[in-house]
Amino acid sequence: MKVVERYIMRRALAVFLAALIWTLAIVWTTQVLARIDLVTDSGQSVLTFFEVAALIIPSIVPIVVPFALVVAVAQTLSAMNSDSELAVLNAAGASRWTIVRPIMFLALAASIFSFAVDNGVDPYARQKNRELVASSRADLLSLIIQEGTFRKIDDGLFLQIGERLPDNRLGGIFVADSREEGANLIYYAKTGAIIENGDEKVLMMNDGVIHRETLAGDLSVIRFTSYAFDLSAFMSASSDVLLLPKDRTTQYLLNPSPNDKVFQKKPNKYLAELNQRFSEWSYSLVFALIALAVAGDARSHREARIHPLITSIAIALFVRWLGFFAAGKADNVPQYAYMVYGVPIVASAVATWFIVSNRTMELPVAWADWMTNFAGRFSDGWSALKLRFARRGASGQGAG
Repeated sequence: MKVVERYIMRRALAVFLAALIWTLAIVWTTQVLARIDLVTDSGQSVLTFFEVAALIIPSIVPIVVPFALVVAVAQTLSAMNSDSELAVLNAAGASRWTIVRPIMFLALAASIFSFAVDNGVDPYARQKNRELVASSRADLLSLIIQEGTFRKIDDGLFLQIGERLPDNRLGGIFVADSREEGANLIYYAKTGAIIENGDEKVLMMNDGVIHRETLAGDLSVIRFTSYAFDLSAFMSASSDVLLLPKDRTTQYLLNPSPNDKVFQKKPNKYLAELNQRFSEWSYSLVFALIALAVAGDARSHREARIHPLITSIAIALFVRWLGFFAAGKADNVPQYAYMVYGVPIVASAVATWFIVSNRTMELPVAWADWMTNFAGRFSDGWSALKLRFARRGASGQGAG
C-alpha cells in the first residue's frame, strides 16, 4: 500500500472509530432506556441490568457499522477536497483507485467484523439476554418479599407486602387483581406465608377479606380465615425461555428442529432471518461505494451543491430502508428474499458505475436547490431571531 493510501486509510479509520463509538452510544442508550423496567418492575439489581444492557451491543453493531463507515468516508474525502488534497492527487497523475483502494480495504474489514458479530456473537448474546430476563421475571420470591413495595406480577395483577414477620411469615398482604373481565378483586390479609411444594408455590393468606366490584358498581365483601393464592402459573410462564429466529445460531437456522414450535408456525421467518444475516454484512461495502461515488472526486469550492456527507447519508438511509423493507416482507412472502440480496447488489452496481465512469453521485438538482434555499432561510431566520433577542436585552438593560 502506497504512502498516500495509508494516509487516506489512517484518516478514514480515525473518523470511523469516532463515529462508531458515538453512534453506538446513542443507539445503545435508547435501547437500554427501553429496558429500564427490568429494575423498576422486577426488583433486580443494577448489576443484572447492566449485564442485560451489555448484551444488547452485539445486536446493534451490524446496523451501526455501515452508517459509521459512510460518515467516515464522506467526511474524510470532503475534508481532503476542502484542503485541495484531492486536486493535488489528480494533478500528480494519481488514479482514482488510489483513493478507492484504502477505503474499500477498510470497508472489507468492517464487513468481516459485521459478519462475525451478526453470525457468531449476536445469537449467543440474545440467548443469554432472554435467559437473564426470564430468570429475573421468574424470581417471584425475591420480587414479592420486599417490604413496602407495590410490585407488578402479571398484567392486571399487583401485590404488596407490608412487612416481614418472624418464621418467614408476611404481614399486611395486599393483592389487586383486575384480570377477570368485568370485575376487580382486592385481597387483604393480616398475615400469610409463601408455601413451596416442589414446583408449586402458593401464597397462603390468613385472616383477611376479598372485595369484588363489578363494572355495574356492585360490591361484595367476603371474609376468610385462610385463602390460597396460586403463584405456580406465573413462575412457569416466566421461567420458560422462548427463542425466536433472531436468537438462534446460524447453524440452527440452516437446520432447524422439526419440533420447534416457532418453526412449525412460521417456517418462513427462519429462512428470512438467514437471508438477512447473509446479506447484512454487505452494507458496509455498499455504503463505502456510495460515499466514494459522492465525495471521491475533486470539486471546485465554487460549485453549489449539498455537502457530500448529507448526500451520502441520505442515499445510504434510502438503501438501508429498502433492505429493512425487503427483510420485513420476507417473513411472510418468501419471494422477497430476492430483494434482500438484490438491494445491496443493485446499489453497489450503481455506485460502482458512477466511480468507474468518473461521475459524481448527487441528489437531484431540484432537491439540492430546495435544501439550499431552506438552509438559507433557516439561517437568516435564526440570525434575525438572535438579533431581536439581543436588541430586547439591550433595551431592557437601558431601561433599568
